Amino acid sequence: MIFVKDNKFYHETNIRIRYAETDKMGYSYYGNYPTFFEVGRTEFLREMGISYKELEDLGYMLPITSLSIKYLKPAIYDDLITVRTYLKYLHPIKVEFDYEIHNQQGELLTTGNTLLVFISSKTRRPTKAPDFYTNIIKKFSKNLF
Repeated sequence: MIFVKDNKFYHETNIRIRYAETDKMGYSYYGNYPTFFEVGRTEFLREMGISYKELEDLGYMLPITSLSIKYLKPAIYDDLITVRTYLKYLHPIKVEFDYEIHNQQGELLTTGNTLLVFISSKTRRPTKAPDFYTNIIKKFSKNLF
């Protein structure tokens, strides 16, 4: 489900912290967080009617060009975390997302941001986002663009 907060659209995805994702202290290993962001971003786009697979089948790729993470509190083994993914910005060749990760008590654990660029799978050069992609996103928020 797509939600609105402060005139921003977001999606929530739940993930259970598995034992294999923790370090010796029982904390979720810091390197897992980009994967948590990817799950949130993928499910957000899927909920909007866009799939990465479909983009790739059409000859587009979306590599991350920037990633930032701020760790506030650890997620621990067996926590049910909620990844909240916000669409921050859509440009003709790039898209930016913000993230919040909360535990089951609603405590904010982590924040993050990714910037992705549309590239052609043939030329590996930046390219304009497909019209169907931008049209779907614009349908959800005329105020963001």
